Amino acid sequence: MSENVPVLKELSVASDPKRYEDIRAKFKELYNTEPEFFARAPGRVNLIGEHVDYCGYPVLPMAIENDTIVGVKIESESKTIKLHNLDKRFPDRTFSKVYDEIVIDKTKHDWMNYFMAGYKGVLENNTIAIDKKNPVGFTAIISGNVPSGSGLSSSSALVCVAALATMHANGKSLSKTGIAELCAVCERYIGTQGGGMDQAISFLAERGKASKIEFNPLKATLLELPEGATFVVANSLVESNKYVTASTCFNMRVVECRLAAILLAKKLGLDWKSVRILAHVQNLGPFTLDQLIEHVKNHLHSHPYTLSEIASELGVSEEELSITYVQPIKADAYHLHHRALHVYMESKLVRDFANILSGSKNKDSLKDLGELMNQSHFSCSNNYDCSCPELDRLTEICRKAGAYGSRLTGAGWGGCTVSLIPPDIKEKFFTSLRDEYYAKEKPGALSHLSDVLFCSSPGTGAFVLKNTNNK
Repeated sequence: MSENVPVLKELSVASDPKRYEDIRAKFKELYNTEPEFFARAPGRVNLIGEHVDYCGYPVLPMAIENDTIVGVKIESESKTIKLHNLDKRFPDRTFSKVYDEIVIDKTKHDWMNYFMAGYKGVLENNTIAIDKKNPVGFTAIISGNVPSGSGLSSSSALVCVAALATMHANGKSLSKTGIAELCAVCERYIGTQGGGMDQAISFLAERGKASKIEFNPLKATLLELPEGATFVVANSLVESNKYVTASTCFNMRVVECRLAAILLAKKLGLDWKSVRILAHVQNLGPFTLDQLIEHVKNHLHSHPYTLSEIASELGVSEEELSITYVQPIKADAYHLHHRALHVYMESKLVRDFANILSGSKNKDSLKDLGELMNQSHFSCSNNYDCSCPELDRLTEICRKAGAYGSRLTGAGWGGCTVSLIPPDIKEKFFTSLRDEYYAKEKPGALSHLSDVLFCSSPGTGAFVLKNTNNK
């Protein structure tokens, strides 16, 4: 079992001490009191391995310095959880602390839903064993600087920090892997069917290291980046919230991968009814990833399937197929060939990327990593259809500006790119992106360019920070 989330006493570990002071000042202004503690969870940038975690395959992200911080004042006799966000776009919210009275409306995109999801998940977890009828009440003030809709996991950071704050306020703790797995389940209250990467890196990250994250069981392998590796995050400023577009984008891909897995298993003579994800097909074979790529090409046709066609191939009724594997997502066409092809190819890229990081690095290592990133983007764009014109254009500009490799990061359909560049071209690289993308496509960003274009180093994972000023 992994160690618990650290509880710290020194503010010096925080990347941005001023934001903690801002929360303390707001507590004084609004409530004439101090928070008892802070909880903090970072965003992340995924270096490679997009849309494979919910298919059972490893990913390779790193935490970033951008994070969500919450200051908490426990009010044991209060019947509510009161929320105030320092970002004025998000109005104050209050909800009942009693488990049975918590209702998360998935049809409404409200920032409170993410906090409620983390809170509800902690109360629901029997290992933590909090009294569902009488948990502690508290007031929380939130500060977040992970750009929303950017693919850097702002929503997951809020869910994670809410769960961590709730757990600590009630005097409970879990291992890092335990709370990461809990938070992955929490996000389903909001309506997405993710695989757990965002939550895992938020809790398991260590400063200066990338992490290869594996699932079932959850495991993080820390990896050293090559000397001189410089990652640049560039926001396309096309906002794509995976919760808003879940039925047509994110969750639709989950369903397509599930259907691809059972149909491929059937065609390979495997026990397809025991299959739920594409990794199960590999395990049942067993097959290599190269073999699976060929099986996809040979057994799943490249034009879209209808639900009736899939049902006929499996020998089940369309209604049974829909109830067991598809609902509540329904579509006229399912692109099984391209989705499965992406997952197996992308998983190979993750494996090769991790092998470079864990092996003896040489002068070509950065170029080799960059080429893998390029291949990943092309597959995301052409096989998984999770890119967009702006992301494709931005990655092309990054490559022309000297990046070894550039790819979308996060769910896609907007958000950010991550590029690996030589350290000595940073200034020239930033100028090229400013002139070729932001000035032409998003001129409004020129006044705050450092918010949308920045270098990122691997940051630390989540922690709790005691407020030593609170007496």
